Amino acid sequence: MKVFNYLVLSIFTVLLIFSCGNKEEKKNGFSYENKSDASQQSTDSNPNDIVLTSNDAMQFNKKEIKVVASEKVKITLKHIGKMDKNVMGHNFVLLKQGVNVIAFSNKAAGSRSNDYIPEGTQDIIVHTKMLSGGETDIIEFNAPLAGTYDFLCSFPGHSGLMKGKFIVE
Repeated sequence: MKVFNYLVLSIFTVLLIFSCGNKEEKKNGFSYENKSDASQQSTDSNPNDIVLTSNDAMQFNKKEIKVVASEKVKITLKHIGKMDKNVMGHNFVLLKQGVNVIAFSNKAAGSRSNDYIPEGTQDIIVHTKMLSGGETDIIEFNAPLAGTYDFLCSFPGHSGLMKGKFIVE
């Protein structure tokens, strides 16, 4: 019986190793790879028009976003995954300077009824709605003062991986 258990475990391990190492394009052009193509950074050659994607592997395609100060910013968030927002929802939340990402994330985790945005919070500059796979949301706002800000996904447990810096120059 022990030999059988070891054999099953060995086969499972080999399958796991081979299935995890492949980052080829998936069906319909979907890929978990981060692409830093300039066309994904901005549209119409405007550095303040940002296209940000999120996926079912809890990843944004960007860890850093740079915009020009004192101008309108347009962020298009596309959830390119397939899972429902109750399981793998994603949003974009831009925090004010000095807000502790971990403390905010903990507060957001208790705000399920408000799509994980704490009601009455003064910590947020702007945010998108919570998206299911295949959905898109667009927000427009004036760039805050020059400096570095944190952005994240406020779905519980996601901010550990889904976060980055929003740099206003």
